[in-house]
Amino acid sequence: MADVRRQKPKNVPSLEPDTDDRLPTIYLRPGEADRILAGHPWVYEGCILRTTRPPADGEPVQVKDHRRRLLGVGFFNSKSKIRVRILSRERVELDEFFFERRLRAALEHRQRFLPGASSYRLVNAEGDLLSGLIVDKYEDVLVLQTSSLGLDQRKHLIVRVLERLLRPRAILERNDMGSRKFEGLPESSGLLSGNLLEAEQSALPVVINGMRFEVNVSSGHKTGLYLDQQVNQALVAGLAKGAKVLDAFTFIGGFALQAAKAGASSVLAVDQSEDAIGIGRRLASANGVASTCTFETANVFDWLRARTAPPSALNPPPPAFDLVILDPPSFTRNRAAVPDALRGYKEIHLRALRILRPGGILATFCCSHHVDARTFETAIGEAAFDAHRPLRRLATYTQGPDHPILPAVPETEYLKGFAYEILP
Repeated sequence: MADVRRQKPKNVPSLEPDTDDRLPTIYLRPGEADRILAGHPWVYEGCILRTTRPPADGEPVQVKDHRRRLLGVGFFNSKSKIRVRILSRERVELDEFFFERRLRAALEHRQRFLPGASSYRLVNAEGDLLSGLIVDKYEDVLVLQTSSLGLDQRKHLIVRVLERLLRPRAILERNDMGSRKFEGLPESSGLLSGNLLEAEQSALPVVINGMRFEVNVSSGHKTGLYLDQQVNQALVAGLAKGAKVLDAFTFIGGFALQAAKAGASSVLAVDQSEDAIGIGRRLASANGVASTCTFETANVFDWLRARTAPPSALNPPPPAFDLVILDPPSFTRNRAAVPDALRGYKEIHLRALRILRPGGILATFCCSHHVDARTFETAIGEAAFDAHRPLRRLATYTQGPDHPILPAVPETEYLKGFAYEILP
């Protein structure tokens, strides 16, 4: 007869006291630890088996699997679907010294892989092992976003460390994003440290790839500017010499201005935002490329349809471009909308391919995390088939090194792009 006196039910953690009871301990259900062990920092509500005591919102906790193996420490929030954001795999104090080590490592990564850049994303949340924190560097001004309760409560520590590491002229917060409500956080924006003239807050001069741009750090998109494309803008500009270029969804002219500087014969930049187009025109003059660039306010979908309609006496044949750049905003923010997004991607590529001459180049990007590179390229391929324009891939693009990708955290990879040559 089997001895059952010492047998315990399977998959039930031991109830022996924890060796470290300074922190509340959160045990995960059997099978839920693998994703965390692989490097993902998010612990969802449904992953939790039990806690040794109820943590306060924003309090540090330690996370263990059901066998009592330590998985990491992080901050707890009962109001969020992400109950714990793990910040360290070791049992460490999440204090000012911890943030200094993390922020110093992030800075050294940028200095190594973006040498010479003066504006870049200094901290990219999970990509820098600081889930819930974004810090963008615009020359000597920093803009901070905290999208988790634990880090929002410790903004003062982060600001002190940033002041020591970079000695910025000013640090602002742009915590005006709607996602904060999912953490139970109010929106908040303003100056956290230093001084910044009111005029600079709406038009802060920055230099990207040797060209002058300006950033609205008080109310512009995201923290004021999209920094993830600065490497790709230089790479695509290398295809523009002598070319007639269309930059669709140009925003303030990031690709357009770089293409003009690189020697494009002409650049037409199209965007539906009148404000962005106005800034683009101003920047073209400031960078000495106004004679090459034309800016037009229009809905890009409508603009492309109008120029690919069947020719007639009132509707001349579409112009032939040598280089078309497509860098639209995300077409989907959730998986349910992916089919509609793919139809949108196919539509703009079908139209763009029809206004490219044989031998021309299409440079195209997708910034939706929910549409992976293979799916995105499939939509492009379907458009090429319908347009009868065979393609040859020239290059593959991704987000800049200041937006690091962790393979174990798929959410860190969102930007993908390709360049194709139109074959005869």
